[in-house]
Amino acid sequence: MNRRDFITTATTASCALALGGCNESNHQAIDFSKHPTKNSNNNKHVNINKNKKTIIKLATSWPAHFPIMGTGVEKFAQRVKDVSGGSLEVKLYPKNTLVPALAVFDACSSGQIDAFHSGPYYWKGKNSAFSLYSGIPFGFTAEEINSWMLFGGGMELWREQYAKYNLHPFMGGNTNIQMGGWFRKPIESLKDMQGLKMRIPGLGGEVFAKMGVNPILLPAGEIYTSLERGVIDATEWVGPALDIKMGFYKVAPYYYSGWHEPGSILELTFNKHSWEKLGFEQQSILEVCSSEMNSNMTYEFHAENIKALKKLRELDVKIHQYPKDVTNAGKKALVEVIDELSSKNSDFKRVYESIDNHLKLSREWSDVSTRYFLNER
Repeated sequence: MNRRDFITTATTASCALALGGCNESNHQAIDFSKHPTKNSNNNKHVNINKNKKTIIKLATSWPAHFPIMGTGVEKFAQRVKDVSGGSLEVKLYPKNTLVPALAVFDACSSGQIDAFHSGPYYWKGKNSAFSLYSGIPFGFTAEEINSWMLFGGGMELWREQYAKYNLHPFMGGNTNIQMGGWFRKPIESLKDMQGLKMRIPGLGGEVFAKMGVNPILLPAGEIYTSLERGVIDATEWVGPALDIKMGFYKVAPYYYSGWHEPGSILELTFNKHSWEKLGFEQQSILEVCSSEMNSNMTYEFHAENIKALKKLRELDVKIHQYPKDVTNAGKKALVEVIDELSSKNSDFKRVYESIDNHLKLSREWSDVSTRYFLNER
């Protein structure tokens, strides 16, 4: 069959189907209960909500219109409204408008809000395993952690452990590889790290603590002032795109490449009871739109980072690399942190073993493919 005959045949078949659908005597309804999807839970019927409007209260850990992370959630909310025909609305509450930036987990768990957008490593105090879902130092890239989450068992573990807090998570973006941070003074050896007060969360903070650093957790709005006044000596944030907007180069001129967050997951998490009350159609819309946000935010970070790096260099900001003894100390510290947390927390041990198995396979593939290509390029 040539191309023209194929198109003609396909078009004719489509028209026949359309006309058949208009004839009620020929139309046979599909019973969706016989075709449940993987994520349909107990809601196996599609529920059309043409005359019913559902509002989801979603709080974030970011200021209103915050670049990429904040605006990405805003685009998600608009997308949900568009796809649902207005029957499903996500009402956004930027940080501190309804609950504090780092209180969204508890607020969602208790049902004060229906959903939140933040980062899993902020909740390591609840369960040390939660920090692993954001990634680990020297670990997954953005591509690798997405593959583990979706096809390596990561999402199942995450949802199992969050369910104990009445929460149901989705991936909600990825920062891509992050920079090592801004320092008020240069780091020439491991000795220069001793006693430094540094804003750094998650497992990266645990590793840096083993290296002699005093890790401090601060929300975005407090970092610049703390750095300017000397309350902290250094900060990591994300990468050039967001760092340049924060103005860190004005008060901490030494900018370092990083290995503590090679691909950090952001989360879109729902109150589990609120989620289960939604119709299957509504759940599907939210799931598809969250997947789109996860991809778009990841790629936007890359696109904006490459442009912002050029601007930083025009401002005469120089990029440094950690001395070898600092990096070696970081690798050693990571092993110690993993061993300690695994011995204390069976959840942490299970999640890390899953990550380690996936990462070993991924590393072998990356070495013969991406590493070779980048070196040659």
